[in-house]
This record gives sequence, C-alpha cells and structure tokens, in this order.
Amino acid sequence: MTDAAPAVFVALETSSLGAAIRQSTWIYMAANIGHIVALVCFAGAVAVMDLRMAGLFAATAPGRVLRGARIAAVLAFLGMLLSGAVMFIAEASHVIVNPVFQIKLGLIALALVNVAAFERYVTPKVRDLPPLAPLPAGARAIGLLSVALWLAVAICGRAIAYF
Repeated sequence: MTDAAPAVFVALETSSLGAAIRQSTWIYMAANIGHIVALVCFAGAVAVMDLRMAGLFAATAPGRVLRGARIAAVLAFLGMLLSGAVMFIAEASHVIVNPVFQIKLGLIALALVNVAAFERYVTPKVRDLPPLAPLPAGARAIGLLSVALWLAVAICGRAIAYF
C-alpha cells in the first residue's frame, strides 16, 4: 500500500475484493492474460479501421470495414476495461500514483476524443462510399492519430511495471 495515494484507492485495494484478487492463484493471472488477449483483438480491429482510413485496403468499401471492425473493437475494449479493473483493484494505491499509469489514462482520454471526432465528422462521410472512392479530408489524419495514440497507450501499459 502507498501512503501517497488518495484514501479511496487505498480503500479499494484493501477491500475484500482487492484481497481476494491478490490472494487468488488464478484471478490476477487470468485478468492479466485476458487484458493481453483483449489488447491484441482491440489493436487488430483498430488497425483495420485506421489503416483503411489512411488509404490502405482501398478495394473495400470503408463503411463495411468500419462496421465490422467497430464491433470487434468495442467488445475488445470492454474486455480490456474489465480485466484492467481487476488488475487495478489489486494494486490501486500503487498504480494510481504511477506517472506512467497517469499518462496512460490521459492518452486513453485523448484517443476516445479522437474516436468521437471520427464518429462525428468522418463516419457519416464514408458510410456509403464505394470501394476505391477517395476518402474525405481529415480521414487519413484521424486514422493515423488513432494508431499513434492507441500504440502509446499500449506502450504505457507495458511500462507501468517499471516505474
């Protein structure tokens, strides 16, 4: 337990749920593996969407690619949220004061703002585009920014243990 952490995170870590996660042979390990599997699925779905917006896979209709990959991305993101919450609860007072974890949270927020901008400004313009049609202005930039942000989130996630 870290004394520098706000009381709510100390309470979360010392709760019966936190203790159960730490004392279990399998719960934390399963959450860690689940987080990595969900990350791989999420990264694949995001890569497909973002690379299509960057101009790759031009022989496919962008709306169709986005619809399928979006479902996979949302499900994988929910898996990461659930598994990440389990790991967080076990060490909440340590993790919340970790500067890399704080950067990760900020990057996730920026990436979600980018998703919202994409859904608001780009998705309506590409929904019905046929294959090989030029993409609207901004689609490439938002797609490439998304790849960069989510990659940075993953890097921070792996770096948390070293800080």
